Amino acid sequence: MPPLTSAPIYFGPFLVTPQVFHLTPHSFALVNIKPLLPGHVLVSPLRKTPRISDLTPVEITDLFTTVQRVGRMVERVFNASALNIAIQDGADAGQSVPHIHTHIIPRKAADLDERGGGDAIYTLLEGGEGDVGRHLLERHVKERPKFPTVEKDEERRPRSEEEMRKEAEWLAREMEKDSRL
Repeated sequence: MPPLTSAPIYFGPFLVTPQVFHLTPHSFALVNIKPLLPGHVLVSPLRKTPRISDLTPVEITDLFTTVQRVGRMVERVFNASALNIAIQDGADAGQSVPHIHTHIIPRKAADLDERGGGDAIYTLLEGGEGDVGRHLLERHVKERPKFPTVEKDEERRPRSEEEMRKEAEWLAREMEKDSRL
């Protein structure tokens, strides 16, 4: 399956076109380099802007309509019973890539019991495990920046470009099946 577009798509400074599985006039959905749980994806506006308050009314409507549609699909294909939908709006809120994005994380009963319960997802998002920017930066620079280590992060490995491309293709096909708006 070819990419959804021949135009380059950037998430902050990172070229992510092969990771994109859904594209609208103003937003895109992409697979995550290091998902916190299976099916953890991101939705972002096409226009690179760091804060949600910078979006136009049309962009914000498109972003949240896309979040709703992608959330419905990942809940279905990952057999989830709920979703975490999170935005870290600005660096002081934990945003690691200066491009507003929404995390969509499919959830199941007891999926984080071994990590302290369902609310552990918030600690994971705020810590090094949820630092999307760090993981993308590590992939794109030869010298690895120094970051503090985070417990359990070593258990998760960044996915290869090929793994992410295959997942993006699969999720693109699943988005086609879900024709509801």
